[in-house]
Amino acid sequence: MSRRITWADAACPIARAADVLGEPWTLLILRNATAGTTRFEDFRSQLGIADNVLTTRLAKLVDRGLLTKLPYRDGGRTRHEYRLTQAGSDALPVLHALGTWGHTHTTSDAGPTTLVHTRCGQPTRPGANCDSCGKPLARGDLAWRGSWLGEDEIPLANPVD
Repeated sequence: MSRRITWADAACPIARAADVLGEPWTLLILRNATAGTTRFEDFRSQLGIADNVLTTRLAKLVDRGLLTKLPYRDGGRTRHEYRLTQAGSDALPVLHALGTWGHTHTTSDAGPTTLVHTRCGQPTRPGANCDSCGKPLARGDLAWRGSWLGEDEIPLANPVD
């Protein structure tokens, strides 16, 4: 039987929530895809995930319609990127809720990961309008700030058509 890695002490509140609430790799792959990761090698290095597990989880996310697989050329080889679909993009409130739960109910020295409306620069929650300025929220106007991301704001990836 293989040993399961734990994320109970991870800086990311989503990782900590996933450790308690569900299958972590799938949620973490979806989290990183939301933050703009698209390539197998990048998922592998960012997450420290084994190739066979990553292959299985990516295939499941593609099969379930949360990611789509698009070819690209890398030198003489054709490889694939994994991009969010609308269904994957629509998981943002779930990821945000898990992050909030993880920040509140698990322990880390890191602060929360905050969803920011980049037009006004203020924190908000997923929804139709910004909690701070009241303007409509477009995905292209949202970024994550803090916690596992460091100090930089990371724009949210847009879904492919």
